[in-house]
Amino acid sequence: MKLYRFLTGPDDSAFCKRVSAALNKGWSLHGNPTLTYDPEKKTVICGQAIVKDVVGVEFSEDIKLSEW
Repeated sequence: MKLYRFLTGPDDSAFCKRVSAALNKGWSLHGNPTLTYDPEKKTVICGQAIVKDVVGVEFSEDIKLSEW
């Protein structure tokens, strides 16, 4: 089974650490990161898709992607 997540957050070290943590749990980057600007908060928002192949598990709506 292939799992997909899209991580988002302000362009800061906390976002980079979330992506790094996912990579160290076996997730892989999927595509290029995206950036947008939030004029109300005056901050750049990042997004990064990540994917992971999991063997021996079937998809269920109850899967908590952040636990993989």
